[in-house]
Amino acid sequence: MAGLQQTNSEKILLSWVRQSTRNYPQVNVINFTSSWSDGLAFNALLHSHRPDLFDWNAVASQRSPVQRLDHAFNIARQHLGIEKLLDPEDVATACPDKKSILMYVTSLFQVLPQQVTMEAIREVEMLPRHSRVTREEHIQVHQQHFSQEVSCFTFLHLSCCSKVAVFHTYPISLML
Repeated sequence: MAGLQQTNSEKILLSWVRQSTRNYPQVNVINFTSSWSDGLAFNALLHSHRPDLFDWNAVASQRSPVQRLDHAFNIARQHLGIEKLLDPEDVATACPDKKSILMYVTSLFQVLPQQVTMEAIREVEMLPRHSRVTREEHIQVHQQHFSQEVSCFTFLHLSCCSKVAVFHTYPISLML
């Protein structure tokens, strides 16, 4: 699977994130999917470069994942000029969309200090290629995907029935 291999730019970006969030014990970013779903990584990344913008402890301890994600996206929009490209509800899932997370983190990388050490890059290269997923997490992800497939099928079916032209159809995996 081509999606499982990290590019050099992904490794550098992940190294930058890990280096930036190293002093936040609640945060352990190992990928561009599940590591971001609780909102702590986005907030830690922002706080590590701009601690003047908010109280880390208040955000980390008193908010739900959706609230933490909304907080991070609003801080980035208000203080860094980064548009709110992601919906908190779409990220606060077992497996958020990797390309969407990469796009947003790249936007942060472009406006925040970018020093990455060789040590941080080597550390990323030593991470396991596949994160271990429990049976329950695996079932939950498949149930989510099935639900999304049914929703997508229903949308396509309704589109056809209401005479709305659908010019292109894509595999469900590309729509997720």
